Amino acid sequence: MANLYRDTGIVLRVQKLGEADRIITFLTQRHGKLRAVAKGVRRTTSKFGARLEPFCHVDAQFHPGRSLDIVTQVQTLDAFGVGIVDDYQRYTAACAVLETADRLTAEEGEPAVRLYLLVAGALRALAAAERDPSLVLDAFLMRAMSFAGWAPAVDECAKCGDPGPHRAFSVQAGGSVCPNCRPPGSASPSGDTLSLLSALLHGQWDVVDKIPHVARRDASGLVAAHLQWHLERQLRSLPLVERKARPDDG
Repeated sequence: MANLYRDTGIVLRVQKLGEADRIITFLTQRHGKLRAVAKGVRRTTSKFGARLEPFCHVDAQFHPGRSLDIVTQVQTLDAFGVGIVDDYQRYTAACAVLETADRLTAEEGEPAVRLYLLVAGALRALAAAERDPSLVLDAFLMRAMSFAGWAPAVDECAKCGDPGPHRAFSVQAGGSVCPNCRPPGSASPSGDTLSLLSALLHGQWDVVDKIPHVARRDASGLVAAHLQWHLERQLRSLPLVERKARPDDG
């Protein structure tokens, strides 16, 4: 048993395996994305089946296997799902967080501590229900793209680096563009929209809270377009996210 190892991780995805087992995809603190078999977790007698559901933040013990490692122990650190699954807006935003994390960690075993912390922070914020879920999601997506090296330029021209703000945005060009670099078909977001993108990227929630809702909708569209351009495919969960603002969001 000397080969046993432990790590903390967030359950991104579960898949059925055989009659009683599941393959669990984790985003872990030290080992990055990790897929492991949880034996017998679909049986009602399983000791830790409920701890291995999406949104769960756990401390797990693994035994190296021939093709997939095996989960041998699980302790719950945060049951984020309790504050998420009963609310459609929070649930769809959280699903988009998990799917994005899964897509951004294509290589298993590669450390991704920053992304792990971003996912944990986003799920914690969604479970606490203290902010508009769509804003939490967009802040996560902006920072996750920064982790991947894809963050859109918002404070300077994506092409020449000329300081902004600039009133044009091109996904293909990499974000905000100045008048000289603006390609045909560029969007023309408002100043509020660009300020919101910058505030979300840098975690300036005092600025975020003052920006009108119409800018939030526009910013969400730009964030989604930029992410999916770089992923080169659509996220299944993103079109399901409810983007409307709640009455108490001001």
